[in-house]
Amino acid sequence: MLRLDGRANDELRPVKIIPGFQDFAEGSALIELGKTKVICAVSVEERVPRFLKGERRGWITAEYSMLPRSTSTRTPRESLGRLGGRTHEIQRVIGRSLRAVVDLDALGERTLTVDCDVLQADGGTRTAAITGSYVALVQAVDTLMERGLLPSSPIKSAVAATSVGIVAGEHLLDLCYDEDFWAEVDLNVVMTSEGEFVEIQGTAEASPFSKQTIDSLLSLAERGIEKLFQAQKAALDRLKA
Repeated sequence: MLRLDGRANDELRPVKIIPGFQDFAEGSALIELGKTKVICAVSVEERVPRFLKGERRGWITAEYSMLPRSTSTRTPRESLGRLGGRTHEIQRVIGRSLRAVVDLDALGERTLTVDCDVLQADGGTRTAAITGSYVALVQAVDTLMERGLLPSSPIKSAVAATSVGIVAGEHLLDLCYDEDFWAEVDLNVVMTSEGEFVEIQGTAEASPFSKQTIDSLLSLAERGIEKLFQAQKAALDRLKA
């Protein structure tokens, strides 16, 4: 099968991560996966949600939005009080993914809010947001340590995400929008650098799929995510250089 952009079946789209993209955020990054572009910025507040008051632990939450012309036709803006189900779902998976790799007790009674704004969408915006948010999170934690507010980093491992799927019977890594649209099976996979899974979201569009198929797709995703970990590390190393 010849993919739309000429990639091999097991090849990621070109990955570019620019750390420190926004000067005023405690941590930020612009991530580009092919034509998909997402800004991730972390803000720190010295307070926690009401349900955590007195628990002596922190919290990480996320907000996600798409700019109106991030897509081929205008996408109406969503107001905070009227978010769509898809937006809620993506916000929750970003937050869960980051909390999975942070010791919230060591974070202290503070909230880290990650804003993920999609500048351009060509599939994989949620996985790009998770991958870019980790880079922004590391910067925010470094900022807190530099200010003397944290004695050490509460981050336990890296986290990144990608999509895999089956299109025209072929197993593909990192689906663009058109591939995702025609996919017979579509999975979003979130993993830590310790080789553990945080989340697996899978759907069959037409026929059910087997455990063997899942195992094959997860192996493909794991190989792609390992390359994303390398891109995250390279971006953070450039920031420190």
